[in-house]
Amino acid sequence: MEKVTIFGREGCGFCQRAKELCDIKGFAYRYIDIHAEGISKADLEHTIGKPVLTVPQIFVGQEHIGGFTEFSAKVTAAVS
Repeated sequence: MEKVTIFGREGCGFCQRAKELCDIKGFAYRYIDIHAEGISKADLEHTIGKPVLTVPQIFVGQEHIGGFTEFSAKVTAAVS
């Protein structure tokens, strides 16, 4: 799988679960704390091209996957 990029924030349970899933599956990933980096949800909306209401927002390579639920489903489908 291409490198995973996770945009999240401290204290977010789903962000933590996304990182743990990458660790379990052995995926290379980059975690970006949006608050620490000064990235707003509006900035993410501009990049993604649709409203961002929650984090994490996850990319595989250049492809926007969505949140943890969509990422988990993609990982599960790839294994099946």
